[in-house]
Amino acid sequence: MTQPVSSAQHGGPDKAAPAAPASVPPSKGGGLRALGGRADVRNLSLLGVLAVLIAVGGFTEPDAFLDTGNLQLILTQSSVIGVVTVGMTFVITSGGIDLSVGAMVALASVWATTLATQEYGFAGILFTAVLVGLGAGLVNGLLIAYGRMVPFIATLAMLASARGLALLITDGKTQIVTVQSVLDLGLPDSYILGIPPLVMVFAAATVIGWLVLNRTTFGRRTVAVGGNAEAARLAGIDVTRQRLYLYLLSGLCCGIAAFMLIILSGSGQNTNGNLYELDAIAAAIIGGTLLSGGRGTIVGSVLGVLVFTTITNIFALNNLQSDVQQIAKGAIIVAAVLVQGRTSAHGET
Repeated sequence: MTQPVSSAQHGGPDKAAPAAPASVPPSKGGGLRALGGRADVRNLSLLGVLAVLIAVGGFTEPDAFLDTGNLQLILTQSSVIGVVTVGMTFVITSGGIDLSVGAMVALASVWATTLATQEYGFAGILFTAVLVGLGAGLVNGLLIAYGRMVPFIATLAMLASARGLALLITDGKTQIVTVQSVLDLGLPDSYILGIPPLVMVFAAATVIGWLVLNRTTFGRRTVAVGGNAEAARLAGIDVTRQRLYLYLLSGLCCGIAAFMLIILSGSGQNTNGNLYELDAIAAAIIGGTLLSGGRGTIVGSVLGVLVFTTITNIFALNNLQSDVQQIAKGAIIVAAVLVQGRTSAHGET
């Protein structure tokens, strides 16, 4: 006798077998609130670290550290690497990395301070610095997005090439800036309400970066590419073009930082931007940007920059050697990555 075949065997609905209850994902609003809460905790933690560092500086060298000129110096030094870090935050959020930022700053600064460029004055120096930064970022973007090269390898090659080209342009010599309108921006007379112009540029870059990352389609696409590039592609995002734009953005930030460094130092040198890649990556990571991509925070990155710059300043005032500073920075990076690993394991990323 032929047994009746259940509808389930034909792929139809089997009313005899109740469907398993589907898991209900958390609401979007709840997820965003949770992420916002964790970001607030991270930022408050960094503010606490910064407060402790200020207390240490004030205790060890009260007259020198708390002097208005020294606080202005900390903010000014934070500004150059801070602009680079804004661009780096976007790149890391997308799941990439840029090891060439320091070399791009060096190349842009020496190219913008050649005698031929200085003949065009303020506008010529600024335009050249930004254009060189964009050009180097474009090369990185083309190699990574369209050449399918690993970001680590592509930007490492750019690091070596840009440093070599900067050395070739300068022949190992310092190029002195003679355009007075550029030099004037680094003088106290140019400060507005006691705030150096470079700090204002940094503040503007921070605000624009925050708005772009958190309030625009470009920012949402950046996070989506870093979280899951294939899912982003299936959702209609042009992942290749997005990656190209991100490395262009990093190059733009390096060009702006190069011009700021020219103002600060009054010269262009092939050694400019040394270890900026370390400082920018470290600041972004300790600020809460996920090294594997998918999460980024501009505010956290800025606080990370201030923490590192304050540490360097305290070490310098207390006559501690630079190698000790690098050891301290390395320890902070390791600690930040370990913390990220633990939070990822508990599903908090």
